[in-house]
Amino acid sequence: MRHSRWIASAFGLACLGHGAAHAQQYPLLDKVAQHVVEKYQNSSCQQLAAERGQRPTGRKEAAEQRVIEMLHSDANMRNEFMNRVAAPIANKLFECGMIP
Repeated sequence: MRHSRWIASAFGLACLGHGAAHAQQYPLLDKVAQHVVEKYQNSSCQQLAAERGQRPTGRKEAAEQRVIEMLHSDANMRNEFMNRVAAPIANKLFECGMIP
């Protein structure tokens, strides 16, 4: 859940003022998904563990909430985003011993 919050937060910050993103209809999705994947690939296990317990505040928290609502309301966008980021994130978390 905390990792999905970070994903939603990153997605929201990139999408604010630009609208939603989806593969063909919303080209911003490519950039945002790539940013999220790179974040996990380039972070050390220690960095990910430290970020795991942090909660966003202020504008970041509001953006995260907005994105979570968008992902809940647009199944196509949510599906495309999760298809792009889920495997790389899960692999990194597995390598770090953060999931069984």
